[in-house]
Amino acid sequence: MPQLKPKELRKQDAEKLRQTLFDLRSELSKLKGGAQRGIVKKDVGNIGRIRKDIAAVITIMHEKGVAE
Repeated sequence: MPQLKPKELRKQDAEKLRQTLFDLRSELSKLKGGAQRGIVKKDVGNIGRIRKDIAAVITIMHEKGVAE
């Protein structure tokens, strides 16, 4: 998944933001689990990017007044 842009996120409705957040959190969970087991070595660098994307989605949800 490419880096998410705040401008694009602001165009999304509440349900789409929730789905994006769910997808990002599940992807982060998979990467962290794989990194701990030593399985996924090439994608470990994406963990920081995904965490930033999650923070951006949560921030925009708060701006819109949408509950997590």
